[in-house]
Amino acid sequence: MSNPFQEEDGPQPPKVLTAPLEIFANLRLLQQSRDPLLITFKDRNQRFQTYLVEVNRERGLIALDEMMPSDGERYLQNDEPFRVEGFHDGVRIAWDCEDPVSIGELGGARCYWGHMPERVIYHQRRNAFRATLGAGQPVTVELSGNRLTPALSGHLLDISATGCRLRFAGNVSGRLQAGQVYERFSAQLPIGPLTTAVEMRHAHYDEKVDVTFVGLRFHRMNGLEQRHVERYVYQLQREARRDDPL
Repeated sequence: MSNPFQEEDGPQPPKVLTAPLEIFANLRLLQQSRDPLLITFKDRNQRFQTYLVEVNRERGLIALDEMMPSDGERYLQNDEPFRVEGFHDGVRIAWDCEDPVSIGELGGARCYWGHMPERVIYHQRRNAFRATLGAGQPVTVELSGNRLTPALSGHLLDISATGCRLRFAGNVSGRLQAGQVYERFSAQLPIGPLTTAVEMRHAHYDEKVDVTFVGLRFHRMNGLEQRHVERYVYQLQREARRDDPL
């Protein structure tokens, strides 16, 4: 049996998992890490965000949290098939849901119950070091676009050759849409400013610290922009190894 948990160099071709134990293990990763999931319905352009809130191997059931925006629920009520897609540590985990789901509750909160998928696509795509910025390395960022004005100002948390994670003060998650491309992302990197388009992967507001955490994927970067990011990631990687040689 192939081992999807094995670390390998570079992106790998997609694998189709059919063993129930492998499927369960990967869905549990998404649930326990609270990785945001994207739902897309066939022949519809809009995307919806949700989370896995339950994976019950004994009953063969999973539960998805309420969708954002909430108007996607009417497509579920129409029994329209949909695809679920999530990312965990650079791995794309996706499956199709052809069977109807039922609207119910879990712990007093609304959710959607469905059968555990029999086939899951597992695609290791990240081949880049993800560099975390230290407290002494603040990088200010701005995010804006045709559907995001005025711009949001925040700080960079980590970065790789393929994307980055940001934090914004307060709750700005309502202004952001998962899957939306924002035409202008600018970061004041120490090696020079970076400006590029980005795709919004997820936004999560943490009420305890009053901060919104946002995950972005760089969108159609040109060669110059790509090399600029790779130089900065390499610099952070080198500094991390110097500070922690073990």
